[in-house]
Amino acid sequence: MGIDGVDAPRSAFARDIFSIEIEGPSRPQLTLVDLPGLIQNETKGITQNDVELVKEITDRYISQSRTIFLAVVSATNDYANQGILSKVRKVDPNGERTLGSITKPDRHPSGSGTETAYINLAHNEDIFFKLGWHVVKNRSFEEGNHSFAERNASEAEYFRTSNFSCLPHDNVGIVALRHRLSRLLFEHIKQELPKLNGDLNRALEDCKGQLASLGIRSLEFHRVCAAAVNGHYEGDRFRFATGEPFSPSSRASIRRPRATIQRMNADFAASMRIRGHSYTFDRIKDAQKEKIDLDIPVPPTGHEPVHLSRNQTLSWVGKIIVRNRGKELPGNFNPLLVGEMFWHQSERWPELAANHVEDITEVCRISLEHLMDELCPKDIISRLWTFHFEENLKTRNGTASKELDQIIEDHRGHPINYNHYYTDIVKKRRLERGRDLLATALEDATTHSHLPGCNSNHTSAGINVDTVIDTFARGSEAEMEVHSSEEALDRLHAIYKVAQKTFIANITIQVVERHLIRGLEDIFSPILVNRLTDTEAENLASEPESCKRQREFFQDRIEKLKAGYSILRRVMKSTAT
Repeated sequence: MGIDGVDAPRSAFARDIFSIEIEGPSRPQLTLVDLPGLIQNETKGITQNDVELVKEITDRYISQSRTIFLAVVSATNDYANQGILSKVRKVDPNGERTLGSITKPDRHPSGSGTETAYINLAHNEDIFFKLGWHVVKNRSFEEGNHSFAERNASEAEYFRTSNFSCLPHDNVGIVALRHRLSRLLFEHIKQELPKLNGDLNRALEDCKGQLASLGIRSLEFHRVCAAAVNGHYEGDRFRFATGEPFSPSSRASIRRPRATIQRMNADFAASMRIRGHSYTFDRIKDAQKEKIDLDIPVPPTGHEPVHLSRNQTLSWVGKIIVRNRGKELPGNFNPLLVGEMFWHQSERWPELAANHVEDITEVCRISLEHLMDELCPKDIISRLWTFHFEENLKTRNGTASKELDQIIEDHRGHPINYNHYYTDIVKKRRLERGRDLLATALEDATTHSHLPGCNSNHTSAGINVDTVIDTFARGSEAEMEVHSSEEALDRLHAIYKVAQKTFIANITIQVVERHLIRGLEDIFSPILVNRLTDTEAENLASEPESCKRQREFFQDRIEKLKAGYSILRRVMKSTAT
């Protein structure tokens, strides 16, 4: 216990409990905890640490709600100066679970003021406790060698002949104290039964949970992981922190990876539509005369697309046409031109896709880690992760990266398309330009005149068809370079929209779903466990001695708690009747 100072600094007291059990057919059902007497000051054999330790031990015991205090005061000192009374009044101000005890009542002359004061105290007149007071007589120095029977006889004689004979027989003597304490303890326990019932239930469930955590539950892991991946959120595990805002980093979202990944895929698609392109093109004509030799700003990496006016747009396309000039006739452009424009416009796609795949990979890893923490023993988690999970995730991430590289490699080739949506968009863009030109021609050829003989403000509109045809024809005969640029821009717009939809689908289905999500629950399944060799299973699941002892401790405690719970239910039934 460290009191002798061999393994620790010498101390007069210790936090350890020295327990003595006395069993027999006539022994009372009673447990007594004898605390050290309160010490006010350090002495030669007692340090200040001892003084503080005694206070700490006393406070710990008397603060427990199921404790009955036997507040012992010695009649050799003024009870007003004995600190135990003030301590118990702090935690039990109404005296509902405090029984006062007076010792050494024979040390004062008969009829003295001190004796009278202690008799009044024993009558519960000065310091009131609902449980009252009890008086016992200690052996004197001369009676040190007396037997228990002689001690009891001496005590009985004292209470028959002294002034303390005025007290009820149930309130004096060691024999009466045993019975009194047993009755008080029984009554106190009856009052605590409902609360004790709940505590036993909680302790039993806690032990069962800790014992279950000591065994690998691969079937449970597979079931919960499959439910999380497939979006079947049934069970207590998914009813967690549901009030939290939904985000990939929230605790509730980590338990629902399918919902998290769906949200992240939708965000990726939106990001591709909003930030996937390098430039946004303005189709409205600039106020100044069109020219195609403007400087074009280079879009910074990772920022919003750069907006180009119509003149800047035509200048950007025109310069690419010049770089790709082949043997085509004036007004036409090299068929490979659209591919180069597409590469410039979609050069952010690989970065956005790689970041998305990396984020999905991290969500899968965190979800598996949290599931392991809940279902696997702590001492096995590190071995299981290193032995199997880490390698499996590395393989899945490797195949996902390879698939992503192949998709990006296809993206860098010349665009290939068989979707009629492409030609529909090109036709639509041409019609929009023709419609704008025709509207301008109609507006230029329309005249408004007042009706003859009419005094109102109403006018009559007239359209000169020849003017319309002439204006429309002149508009259609634009510069060849401008015409080529607009045609190329129409094809870029069309192929970009078609390819973007395909790219988003390929990343979310071929990379994320095929390689990262599908089969995630099979990382640790009963089938995998059955395939382990004896050596692999031993290396993975072998328990250290400390874990085995802990398992045995919980099994023994569960049996005791079950027995205690059964006894408690019988007692509660008997007290109810």
